[in-house]
Amino acid sequence: MVESRDTFESIQQQIATGDIPGAIASLDSLDPAKRSSVEGLYLSAVCHRYLRNSALSLEALDQLQKVAPEYGRGHQERGHLLRDMGRDEGALQAYRQACAHNPALIASWRAQLEIYKARGVSTGHGHIAAQVDRLGKLPKPLLASSDMLHEGRLLKAEQICRSFMQKNPKNIEGMRILAEIGVRFGVLDEAQFLLESAITFDPDDIQIRIDLIQVLRDRQRYEKAFEETGKLLQMNPNNLQFQSLYAILCMQLGDFDNAINYFDRIIERSPKDPITHVSRGHALKTKGDFSEAVRSYRKASKNQPLHCEAYYALSNLKTYRFSDEEVKAMQHIANDARVSGQNEVYLNFALGKAFEDRKNFDLAFSHYAFGNSTKAALVNYDSDNTTKQTQDQIDACGKMLFEKFRNMGNGAADPIFIVGLPRAGSTLLEQILSSHSLVEGTAELPDILTLSGRLRRKGKRQGNKPYPHNLHDLDVKTLRRFGDDYMRDTEIHRTDTPFFIDKMPNNFRHIGLIKLILPNAKIIDARRHPMACCFSGFKQLFGEGQFFTYSLEDIGRYYRDYVELMDHWDRVLPDQVLLVQYEDVVADLESQVRRILDYCNLPFESACLSFHKTERAVRTPSSEQVRQPIYREGLEQWRYFDHHLEPLRQALGKVLERCPLN
Repeated sequence: MVESRDTFESIQQQIATGDIPGAIASLDSLDPAKRSSVEGLYLSAVCHRYLRNSALSLEALDQLQKVAPEYGRGHQERGHLLRDMGRDEGALQAYRQACAHNPALIASWRAQLEIYKARGVSTGHGHIAAQVDRLGKLPKPLLASSDMLHEGRLLKAEQICRSFMQKNPKNIEGMRILAEIGVRFGVLDEAQFLLESAITFDPDDIQIRIDLIQVLRDRQRYEKAFEETGKLLQMNPNNLQFQSLYAILCMQLGDFDNAINYFDRIIERSPKDPITHVSRGHALKTKGDFSEAVRSYRKASKNQPLHCEAYYALSNLKTYRFSDEEVKAMQHIANDARVSGQNEVYLNFALGKAFEDRKNFDLAFSHYAFGNSTKAALVNYDSDNTTKQTQDQIDACGKMLFEKFRNMGNGAADPIFIVGLPRAGSTLLEQILSSHSLVEGTAELPDILTLSGRLRRKGKRQGNKPYPHNLHDLDVKTLRRFGDDYMRDTEIHRTDTPFFIDKMPNNFRHIGLIKLILPNAKIIDARRHPMACCFSGFKQLFGEGQFFTYSLEDIGRYYRDYVELMDHWDRVLPDQVLLVQYEDVVADLESQVRRILDYCNLPFESACLSFHKTERAVRTPSSEQVRQPIYREGLEQWRYFDHHLEPLRQALGKVLERCPLN
């Protein structure tokens, strides 16, 4: 990686000195993988633009957009090329895309102003001029750090920003950049601290307050976020953005009626805003009002057909069926050149669901596959890194670690963790358990992932052991404090019920950490047959965090790593984790419910058998399914797509031998 970086920096230097033929020769000498990489294609486009070879430059940019559709500099280069070709409207669109993906690209902001000025348009673009002014005043190290942040070079961005902040500790923009880096690393508590500190230095900075609200939402500190949003509304009660934030916070606090009321007020002033109609639909869906949610989503698609999230939201209701007219409309939109990136992802997942419902499984799979490949290009997932992290947990968290710190954390028995892969039945288990009078369902709480992120970041500092090996260096006091922090920080999600559920599935990667800080916590492994679980994940578009689901190979490897790690926890923490097989729950609900309740030391309650009657907000994609009696239809839906799933079988490998098919 370092060698590649040095190679491309050398080519950039050739371009900077005007040696374009030399730069092209250097690019041509690279191996095919490097030539077709993001930087290789970008530099090729730049070189051909300088040589006025528009066709080759466009060809490189088209390839680049397929590989990295959210690469800001790629869109900026397209803007430069189209501007040089006299295609100002296309250039403007490209520059807007560049700024959307990387707001630190001052050249794209300036180019927009120059085009408008050349057209004689001097008003209506104040926000662009303001951004040019803000970036122009930004110290060069912070501009460089922000640029690298938005291009995904987080470690370099952090290094530059921290170096600057050591000399300028009260710089507001520096705090904002460090906070965003913290968010990208998952260190949300540090991001919150930085933004709260920035507000004390500049209480009138609206953007800092909005950034803080987002971090508080990510931390699920909804009451605090609600309070901060209220302050924004006091500053400007008529601001639609502030009203929308307020409505979203109402929804996240469970006040759906007030949220819907605010969305309705926004729609009165902006009746065709598709984002608000979709948000209103989400609130209605979570509340359980299926028919009204459908109406909201349909209004969004009618008002703005290219806002494809509305179609995906309809498909994500699971029990919704698209009409023939809706399918034709979506197919027509799929051929619209303006639909790209995330909208293209939304549309293809919706079409996949539509054709699956029509039992056209080959066409459904083609849409699921295209949607996943498009989404994979928007994220950065590395299966090898996941496998390495799995092995690190196995190497670091042996029996000696747990013997050394036996019962040293917080002794509370309140938490019940449900872990596993998404689409493995965890929402069903949560609904069953939360139907018990002594158990409260909360959400997919981020606290363990945040703590692991903090330990991982600490382990990257010079001289420190990496996480999870640095767990050995903790002391009894620290473990107890971590456990106390978890119990205190999760209080905001609870009432006075004795037990509560933390349903973050990815916590299976950190069971060692959980048992060190909360030795009496219960852990339930929600597991489903690998073919059914993996394919269900493949055809589900997750909001965030489940980046391994966008290819059959990646999700198969992830499942294999998951099983290997759970086997390890069973060896070093015998009888500490209860494995619950989804197929067993479907086959014999009562026996499995009794088994789960016995493990949690809870008395049997018949309400757990009629879980679908329990009224509570459900925020996962399975929300409609768990409001029905036991869902049998999904057990073997993957078989309809069987002849497309050989890459999944190959990736799962020997795991399939442990799970024979009937």
